[in-house]
Amino acid sequence: MQSSMNLPQLAADAVDATVVRWLKKPGEAFSAGEVLVELELDNALVHLEASQAGSLERVMASAGQTVRVGGALATIATAEATAGASESPSAVAKQTEPPATPQSKPSATPAATPAAGAGDPDKATPILMPAASNTMEEGILVSWNVAEGDTIEVGQVICEIETDKATVEYESPSAGRLARIIAHENDAIPVKQPIAVLADSDADADAFLAKLGDSSSATASSAPVAVAATSPSSAPQVSTAPAPMTAEGRVKASPAARKMAAQRGVDLALLGSGSGPGGRILSLDVGRADLSALAASDGKPTRRPMPKMRRAIGLNLQRSKQNIPHFYLRLTIEATPVLTFYRQQKPLTGCTINDCIVLGTGRAMAEFPAVRSQIDGDEIVEFPHANIGIAVGVEHGLVVPVVCGVDRMTLPQLAVEAKRVVENARNGKLDNVGLGNFTITNLGMFGIEEFAAIINPPESGILAVSAVRESVIVQNGTMRPGHVMTMTLSADHRMVDGLVGAKFVARLKEILEHPSESLT
Repeated sequence: MQSSMNLPQLAADAVDATVVRWLKKPGEAFSAGEVLVELELDNALVHLEASQAGSLERVMASAGQTVRVGGALATIATAEATAGASESPSAVAKQTEPPATPQSKPSATPAATPAAGAGDPDKATPILMPAASNTMEEGILVSWNVAEGDTIEVGQVICEIETDKATVEYESPSAGRLARIIAHENDAIPVKQPIAVLADSDADADAFLAKLGDSSSATASSAPVAVAATSPSSAPQVSTAPAPMTAEGRVKASPAARKMAAQRGVDLALLGSGSGPGGRILSLDVGRADLSALAASDGKPTRRPMPKMRRAIGLNLQRSKQNIPHFYLRLTIEATPVLTFYRQQKPLTGCTINDCIVLGTGRAMAEFPAVRSQIDGDEIVEFPHANIGIAVGVEHGLVVPVVCGVDRMTLPQLAVEAKRVVENARNGKLDNVGLGNFTITNLGMFGIEEFAAIINPPESGILAVSAVRESVIVQNGTMRPGHVMTMTLSADHRMVDGLVGAKFVARLKEILEHPSESLT
């Protein structure tokens, strides 16, 4: 018998709670009194215990979600012995102190061991953690868009994965029935390791997992540790371990902790490792922080691990500079025409001046196959259209979402699509990863007059765009006021040689100096 597990009133003044982690996975059985989920209130961690035996069918509120009292946490099925009960099973709240050190995360591979002959592992198809970039070593499962038992198709977005640079949507490489989900929310899985299993029967999926478990030395340990409850006014202290960071360099903290820190003016990065899973900072940690100790640390240098994003960017560009034969072409164009065109089109299309430059670049790339190419080992992969990456600065680094088929777009279409991918990138979601064949980076808004950029492999080149600035233009011996803009092309000499590069930037100059003819 299935029923809903709802959030009970855990404290007199509690109106909601944040899910910290689930201690049971969908499909797993539990007995009466077992802890199912760990929740965070404003001043305590709470464990919800099952009032009767059963199994967890579906998680409705994943880790990090805040649920109001009475809201659904999960769907559960009661055991046969109690299946006739008409009332919904309830959960018993038990306050616990967070463990002083983070609990080790369970292995992503369950040690299921079905009876011999129960299924054929060769009939199951694993879905693997993708390598979304050449520096990615592992990915974090953010959320699933499908559930066990669903039938999925090739190309269907089945989950979201946090890479070393951004959160991306993962499209299924295979079709079939999703028999088993291996990786759950917040699980960190190495690339090319299974995150789910497709199979027509559960027995085949379980046999595959059993075979996988037999070949692995990893052991799973998910038993929660319960200790006596303590008051949030316990002895304050500042952790000596650094604060845990997300891939984007943001301190890992619960919503309640962030709210309390903002109210008290506390810098979460100074609190060090928290008492939540993986060192996540909870409101308890903020409440117990010794503010005087934090204040005393002002003026002293702090040391913390480099965020994954900064490390990934550094490694990627270091390899690019060392291994790609860069050469540079610099050209200053008269920018008055494109500036005037932009001002005319902005009220009609909502475009930016960078949209005009991106569109002009796409039109020029349509005439030069070498520029709309990627390098793959000893092969050059030529794309039929201009797929342009737009460099976007975020809090702790740089990400490059891609707009595909720029050469086929109108300015209104590009303005909408560019705005969409840029906003997604700033919110941690990267579009069209790996499809770019050229990138544009623009520092004009900062008044930069000239710079050169490093190629984003495996693309053919990158265009560094400077500020539009006033200048005196000399033409046929006559001086007049106007605007100029300097562009620097960094090109991979294996795909784009000097002659092709020169023709390309010359054509781009022509397009941007006559935008009414070329961009409409």
